[in-house]
Amino acid sequence: MAGQFRSYIWDPVLIISQIALMQSIYYSFLALWLAALDLLIQNSPSLDQIFNYDILGFSSVHGRLSMIAFILNSLTCAVGLLYFIRRGKQCLDFTVTVHMFHLFGCWIYTSHLPSTFTWWLLNIVCIALMAVIGEYLCMRTELNEIPLSSAPKSNV
Repeated sequence: MAGQFRSYIWDPVLIISQIALMQSIYYSFLALWLAALDLLIQNSPSLDQIFNYDILGFSSVHGRLSMIAFILNSLTCAVGLLYFIRRGKQCLDFTVTVHMFHLFGCWIYTSHLPSTFTWWLLNIVCIALMAVIGEYLCMRTELNEIPLSSAPKSNV
């Protein structure tokens, strides 16, 4: 097929490693954001902050700070999409995959499907932020000029 700019080659090892990398970025930076915000209110971090959907809410300071950590984490993961996925077309796929694994993790941790409106709303907002900002960043780099020669330009 001559004439294609970028051909797509099915590489399951690359895709699985990118999923694992994005999942590790998601949880490691979420833990860092939660730890940093827990220092503000002198609270001890726990796995409940990540996987227990009952903690999230507007009624307590702890719940609001946890929600802020999730939103900041989606911004951090958007930068991860830029550096490790590098394709604007794939940002939504990887974003939904990361959040689906998080849904399964919450389900396994609490033995219940998350049932609070706040958890679902927060995750939809985080998916939208991560996907849109990740696509924007990736498309900006995809639209950069491609240098045709390494020789310096001369002013004629």
